[in-house]
Amino acid sequence: MSLFDLIKNVGGKVWSNGKKTTGDKNSLLQKHIASLGLPGTKNIEFTLDKQDNITASGTVVDQKTKNIIIAELGNIEGVSGVNDNLHIEPSSVGTHFYIVASGDSLSTIARHIYADSSKYMVIFEANQPMLSHPDKIYPGQKLIIPAIQD
Repeated sequence: MSLFDLIKNVGGKVWSNGKKTTGDKNSLLQKHIASLGLPGTKNIEFTLDKQDNITASGTVVDQKTKNIIIAELGNIEGVSGVNDNLHIEPSSVGTHFYIVASGDSLSTIARHIYADSSKYMVIFEANQPMLSHPDKIYPGQKLIIPAIQD
């Protein structure tokens, strides 16, 4: 199991500050991930501890789906960390994560990672539906950086 430490006070709002019970937050997490329409996520379970760390458990169809779930959970305002306890098919292609810094764009990230700024759409496509537009990223956001296959 891996723990991804995060910046707690940045990200999208999935629950309001008025929702204090763990049960309510778990239900909202289920609905939020289900709303993404990712394949093979029906058996995913979430637990939220008192330190606002989410543990994601279950099996997903591929590495991309796993990474989207982890990144999406990590980009929820109020989440301190994500414990990854998701299992995937062993044939999946490797990827890694990138934390957006101030001044970053998908083009500058692509130039840094792939030595080619024109490959920014590879990063954008790997992060859909979390990203609605290539220009809409923010500091502290965790992005999926897929391996490029030739």
